[in-house]
Amino acid sequence: MSKWILKAIVQKGISFLPFSQKINFFFQKYVTRGVYLSDEYFEDRLIHCREHYKQFRKYSSVKDFSHLEVGTGWYPVVPIGIFLYGAGSITTVDLNRLSNPELTHYTLKKFLEYHNNGKLEKFLPGILDERLKIVLSEAQNPSADFYTLLDNHNITYMVMDARKLHLPDASIDLITSNNTFEHIYPEVLEGVLKEFKRIGKSGGVMSHAIDLSDHFAHMDKSITIYHFLKFSDVQWKCINNTLQPQNRMRIYNYREIYAKYNIAISEEINREFMLEDYRKVNVSKKFLSHSAEENAVSHSQIVSVM
Repeated sequence: MSKWILKAIVQKGISFLPFSQKINFFFQKYVTRGVYLSDEYFEDRLIHCREHYKQFRKYSSVKDFSHLEVGTGWYPVVPIGIFLYGAGSITTVDLNRLSNPELTHYTLKKFLEYHNNGKLEKFLPGILDERLKIVLSEAQNPSADFYTLLDNHNITYMVMDARKLHLPDASIDLITSNNTFEHIYPEVLEGVLKEFKRIGKSGGVMSHAIDLSDHFAHMDKSITIYHFLKFSDVQWKCINNTLQPQNRMRIYNYREIYAKYNIAISEEINREFMLEDYRKVNVSKKFLSHSAEENAVSHSQIVSVM
């Protein structure tokens, strides 16, 4: 049996159980080993952080800025990175509680490790020395209380629906997400973007990194990153799960939602892709009304000036 099929079956089963997120964490920690803060994952998040901040500074000179991240995940790499760049307030939001004191401290120790080996400043150029001292100090002697630990980095961790954020109108300078949009169903994403429009300041920046590839291909090299495009909606509903749902939206679907809520796309930065891999898949007819080049976009960063 293919690895992706086995993972799909297991996660589908777990999704029906009580405390499914906790069970899934242990499944990924001890079976798939997919929740460890590997160098690859850490560096990927550092790059996201750098690119978000780069786009922010391209369009905004606001100091002591406010930042919102949706999709914290287990390891708050990006909020800590944005703290290093000088954010005055950072709010990070998840629908379910995933991070905790142990995982946050482990993240800080990763920052310490990368600083000690001279790699951190290469990934995050221009970070503030006084902020770095705080991160390194907490990495070695973390605050006992989780919320004190976060507060020392100007971070507020909220568990709620991103469509109904407890934030004032026009209060956020920089709004980001990292490989999160692809896990949100289209009708929910519409509500999230509508909320972002409400809380974003005029002249503020949104920057969203989106992974449009089949996530099962991340752990099963026998399939391409376009494998999930072969299934009809009915078939995919049977395969998909609520723990880590994949909406299979293509780049043009995101453009349509942005346009629906009059959110301008200032830049769309798409990673190079290989059409040969796309053409290996017998793509479902639901995608065939668009070109292969558009369907094959696998990773994108969508930037908007509010």
